[in-house]
Amino acid sequence: MTARYDGPVVDAHHHFWQPRLGHQPWLRPGASIPFRYGDYEAIKRDYLPPDLLRDAASACTRLVGSVTMETEWDEDDLLGEVVWTEGVAAEHGLPSAVVARALLHHDDVEAALAALAERPLVRAVRHKPGQAGSPAAAASTPTLLSDPAWRRGFAALARHGFAFELQTAWWHLAEAAELFSRHPEVPVVLNHAGLPADRSAPALEGWRAAVRGIARLPHVSVKISGLGLPGVAWTADVQRPVVEALVEAFGADRVMFASNFPVDSLTATYEEVYGSFLEISAGWSRDEQRAAFAGTAVRTYRLPPALLEGA
Repeated sequence: MTARYDGPVVDAHHHFWQPRLGHQPWLRPGASIPFRYGDYEAIKRDYLPPDLLRDAASACTRLVGSVTMETEWDEDDLLGEVVWTEGVAAEHGLPSAVVARALLHHDDVEAALAALAERPLVRAVRHKPGQAGSPAAAASTPTLLSDPAWRRGFAALARHGFAFELQTAWWHLAEAAELFSRHPEVPVVLNHAGLPADRSAPALEGWRAAVRGIARLPHVSVKISGLGLPGVAWTADVQRPVVEALVEAFGADRVMFASNFPVDSLTATYEEVYGSFLEISAGWSRDEQRAAFAGTAVRTYRLPPALLEGA
């Protein structure tokens, strides 16, 4: 049996922010939006590289790199988030790569993408396309994935060398796959496992079918992150069915473990998150472990191969 992984780790999805600066409307004092984890006041605090490194150390992981995700920054200054993050990286050495936000359906999307392409850390773009409230409502509630203007913006990603990060509920993955199949030149990363928040047997079966469908596209990979369940302890036993289904669908070389911190600190400690990943993957081959904990992220985000030394 393979031992628990003890090699380098790239946290493939987390956030850095300083809410006191006021750039994220949803994190301002008094702000409250519908949130899948409920009350989120506890994350309205600075979260910067020293915090991530401290959390990773608590989990006994050898963090060598990270990918920071856009944070719903003010829409009239989306480039400002990248500039701010570059300053964080210059001071602390992290993040290793940035996923920026661009509004793909806007008329000025080409100029916005061109500006992002000038920033050396930007590797991908996220623009949440929205989602229906339930699987039953999905057929009558198309998302931006079906909007012609948004699709033109999506197609433009390839011209600037960007991957796309998809965050939407699993019941929209067929809609997404139809678009992505037309653009194999745009790598896609499915965020947060396709959001399997309902772990009932019928919901999990629907989710499995959806992820199997989109996993047939070889240019789509997935982040195993954002798996918190309010009021439910985060354990390996709770998360194992999701993790194993994703590895079965995508293969270990197209999955990435990630913390989604500080957001998922609302449901678990970093040690609990990565401890469950280490326990679940203990029986995998060394190559599979290396891919999920670091290698897939290094390849996807074009990080220095030297980060994998000792993997």
